[in-house]
Amino acid sequence: MSSLGAIVTGEGIRFAAWSSIARRLWVSIFDEQGNREIQRLELQPESEGVHALFGAGLGPGTRYGFRADGDYAPERGLWFDPDKLLIDPYAIGIDRPYAYDWRLAQRRSEGADTAPLMPKAIATALPKPLQAAPPLFQPGGLVYEVPVRAFTMLHPDVPEKLRGTIAALAHPAILEHLKKLGVGAVELMPVTASIDERHLPALGLRNAWGYNPVTFMALDPRLVPGGIMELRNTVAALREAGIGVILDLVFNHTGESDRLGPTLSLRGFDKAYYRHTPDGRLANDTGTGNTVACDHPVVQEMVLDTLRHFVRHAGVDGFRFDLAPILGRVEGAFDPQAPLLDAMREDALLADRVLIAEPWDIGPDGYQLGNFLPPFLEWNDKYRDDVRRFWRGDAGMVGALATRLAGSSDVFATKGQNASRTVNFIAAHDGMTLADIVRYERKHNEANGEQNRDGHNENLSWNNGVEGDADEPAVAIARLNDQHALLAILFASRGTIMLTAGDEFGRTQHGNNNAYAQDNEITWLDWTGRDQALERYTALLSTLRRAVPALADTRFLAGRPPAGSDMPEVAWLTETGVPLDEQSWQDPQRHRLVMILGGVANDERRLAVLVNGDRRASMFTLPGREGFFWAPALETGVAADISRPVSGRTVIFMIERAAMQAGTREKRNGGR
Repeated sequence: MSSLGAIVTGEGIRFAAWSSIARRLWVSIFDEQGNREIQRLELQPESEGVHALFGAGLGPGTRYGFRADGDYAPERGLWFDPDKLLIDPYAIGIDRPYAYDWRLAQRRSEGADTAPLMPKAIATALPKPLQAAPPLFQPGGLVYEVPVRAFTMLHPDVPEKLRGTIAALAHPAILEHLKKLGVGAVELMPVTASIDERHLPALGLRNAWGYNPVTFMALDPRLVPGGIMELRNTVAALREAGIGVILDLVFNHTGESDRLGPTLSLRGFDKAYYRHTPDGRLANDTGTGNTVACDHPVVQEMVLDTLRHFVRHAGVDGFRFDLAPILGRVEGAFDPQAPLLDAMREDALLADRVLIAEPWDIGPDGYQLGNFLPPFLEWNDKYRDDVRRFWRGDAGMVGALATRLAGSSDVFATKGQNASRTVNFIAAHDGMTLADIVRYERKHNEANGEQNRDGHNENLSWNNGVEGDADEPAVAIARLNDQHALLAILFASRGTIMLTAGDEFGRTQHGNNNAYAQDNEITWLDWTGRDQALERYTALLSTLRRAVPALADTRFLAGRPPAGSDMPEVAWLTETGVPLDEQSWQDPQRHRLVMILGGVANDERRLAVLVNGDRRASMFTLPGREGFFWAPALETGVAADISRPVSGRTVIFMIERAAMQAGTREKRNGGR
């Protein structure tokens, strides 16, 4: 662990911060309430930019902040101002949430002391490190994306004092829900402390997602009031239930924003924490006003120390990295073997963790889907878009759908890799919810206060007759069928799959596809009004995926019999049961497909996935084998009878049963 930050010992606290160019650094000590500065002690230069001081007699719980002095020239990236209280970049906890105030961004000549406006870091004696345990989550499983606050704010079974917190995830009602869905790992949207963007307070809004951090280790007191022990205990409870925890972390930018933003931490210590253009301006590869310099050794060590901290002291399974190309950008170009990415893969504590990249940002060389190296998994937006296009009814999409079902070999079968690193998803926290995809053809972000200009314009979404909420039974049934179809395709797809919390029961944001600033009923999950039938269907899909090895496998489908089997691992058929030929694949009007999975060692059964993306019903025929018969694979209570036309906009799962089993079952039933 780094020697930076506030390190508590039996005799006092060592305070240390890094700056290569500050002329002076101080630590300010505050009273127990964090309101009054009672001491200001100057740190002394050590080596390689480290400034340190030992505060004898100070103990755990001490409230503190740093101050720095040097040149003030924002046009050159220099923001030194001793009147700006700075949060320790290595802070473990803070005593209150961040709150944006315009005075935090005042220039040195204009401003007063910002200590009254700032949280104070809390010197923390860390618990004994956990014994290393392998991650519970394995590729091919179900990742469940959770906005921590929105997830339980309206849950009737969770005690009111726990709602909206990490601790609520350990409540029995939540654990039961997660286990029912077969969740392999919860992916927690950011739980480190963040600040509102400067335009939100005037609109009466606040950042509800947390993708605007100030520092990287300090947990947000609103989400994790019990600090690192609350996170640790919740992770332990989830692990006991067989569920891993993945933290969504933001290392690409901070809430200090652009040149008009507040001075809160990094920019007040040293310009080297951020990337700059040749003329000295802040680089903006994130669209948020700044870009963290992940190619700088001090920043790299800070990122690695953060990851080690959450593994060592909370026991998390792994991490999802927001705008991940920034972590691998060296001198303006993405390098999959960049020092920081290599260090993550090779670190003794991190090498076995689950690592998930969001493989795009808006900077140069920013779209990198498929270009990260193992063991990184990657969010797959091509999967999202192609599945939506197919179900929207776009022409010529059947080949693309098959490619996505098979693990996206066009993206990930590179450099000799034989298994997919895809994270398949249809909806995520940004963009429309699964229910809204089939309900709104256009975004409706009016509540965000930006005249509906924010958010993506092209959502690849559709509505079934009437835009928005409609009571007509036929419209409601059509929308429900489309949700069933989208969920079925997701659970039938090779690779890791991701479901955003609430999509299993029809959550809606009423067309808002950029609800980052809606900490209210727009994003809070409606547990009492949820579609429990849709939820049961999702649970059945998950049970099937876990029961049939061919579904959860991550190896690419090549259409050949694997070792130990005489059946091909996959067959692609038309609805008439014959193999698709080149003409059929290229037919722009084809919206039907059959995928038959087989060839798994120790499992003689084949699974057929019948996809009717047309709005018209159609007969489907499946090839038989002697000694087997086709039977419905999902126990939905509604027979999947392929002797009759399969209705439009439907996915059906059929599984082979041994004829002997059929006779045994008929004899048993007949004896009742």
